[in-house]
Amino acid sequence: MRPKLELLDSSLIERILDEAFQLIREPGIRVAPYAIDLLQSAGAHITGDVVRIPEALARRALETVPHEFFLYDRAGNPVVHYGGDDVHYDPGSSCLKILDSETQRARPAQSCDLVRLVQVTEMLPQYAAQSTAVVCDDVPAEIGDWYRLLLVLLYSAKPVVTGAFSGPSLHRLLELLAIESGVSEALRQRPRAVFDVCPSPPLNWSEFASQNMIDLARAGVPAEIVSMPQAGATAPVTLAGAIVQHAAECISGITIHQLASPGAPIVWGGAPAIFDMRTGTCPMGAIETTMLDMGCAQVGKHLGLPTHGYLVAGDGICVDAQAAAESSISAVLGALAGINMMSGAGMLEFTGCQSIEKLVIDAESIASAQRLIQGIEQRTDSLAVSMFAQTGLHGDFLKLKETRALFRGEQHFPSAVVDRAAHSVDDNGADILVRARERTAELLAGYHRPAMFSDREQGMLDFARHEARKFDLRKLPGVEA
Repeated sequence: MRPKLELLDSSLIERILDEAFQLIREPGIRVAPYAIDLLQSAGAHITGDVVRIPEALARRALETVPHEFFLYDRAGNPVVHYGGDDVHYDPGSSCLKILDSETQRARPAQSCDLVRLVQVTEMLPQYAAQSTAVVCDDVPAEIGDWYRLLLVLLYSAKPVVTGAFSGPSLHRLLELLAIESGVSEALRQRPRAVFDVCPSPPLNWSEFASQNMIDLARAGVPAEIVSMPQAGATAPVTLAGAIVQHAAECISGITIHQLASPGAPIVWGGAPAIFDMRTGTCPMGAIETTMLDMGCAQVGKHLGLPTHGYLVAGDGICVDAQAAAESSISAVLGALAGINMMSGAGMLEFTGCQSIEKLVIDAESIASAQRLIQGIEQRTDSLAVSMFAQTGLHGDFLKLKETRALFRGEQHFPSAVVDRAAHSVDDNGADILVRARERTAELLAGYHRPAMFSDREQGMLDFARHEARKFDLRKLPGVEA
């Protein structure tokens, strides 16, 4: 039996959805002009930039959303399943800072930092997908979106969780993906990436978010709504109230998306958080933030939709016990909730900073969570009696053939990052940060860049150099010395 954890009963889910449908009807949602005509022609009521969406229209849109889809690796294998209770993890995205491995202080992230993060993620099986993990400070902001994706595609064969910070840059990202895939139609048939699209709380679809939602739908490329209600600040203070707002923002986004192209893949996702009234921060490691993610995902699952959440993140400024505690509990709870994709591993400082050592440590928590949801199985005809028949009361189970045959399936063996060795009283040993550094060096030493068709790689580099020259970038950081 697979263990499962739900926070909402069926009556509360129905109440949440009922109020979400009320909100998109009154007061309605703010929508950019890019989406107004689409909504108006479908029967929504428009007053200035406020759109009131009838419940019947929204429900029709929800009915056309695929209940599942796959992301593919470079070889064309379906490796990430969005749907059901399948669980996957990827590093958090778009951090402005990196925790320097030498000084353990945050600094602006560079292209070489992203390359190292991608290489380590490529080597860790706990991460089913990559992310455009940091914003590269050594690249002009105008080309930053597609440049981050370029580095991921050059150094990884895994699927990618990415996104665009503006409407125009989305088309550059899609063009880059088409070059890497060989033909643009492959993006629809075997998508390599899912694109995060963020409404602005409360109930506001900005110009670039509206454009991204519509353009992704028409391209047939998966979109992932990342609704970000902050309970007590930009959303109702109660967890249930914030989940209602999240549902309203997702439903309104899905309506826009499906009107643009019925049946296009989309994810019920988010990065909700509480607003800490003492500090004025939005702690991603708070238990209530994890509860919000779980509750929001449960509503999406009730509708039969693929789900996403922002978990496995810490709020401190260093890799310490607080970071481990915050990240590990959300990794486990998110897995028990059956959230299809969890972003956030490696993150510190309220998702503002990435740490390669934390990314490595988080992989251990993720591995434990993945073992947990496998549950307890009956692997032998007799659970224990036949083994006792062989050992009697001597209890020497180490000698049994069942022990030798089954222990690898029963037990998860962590890497050396987790210290399980027996130590003498005088042996202090290395702490987990030191072990994570050693593990990072080991992973980087064993990394080999995945093979790519030479013509596609050349096409990507030609594209990058052509676009970079427009902003006087003569060398490609992270690619050319």
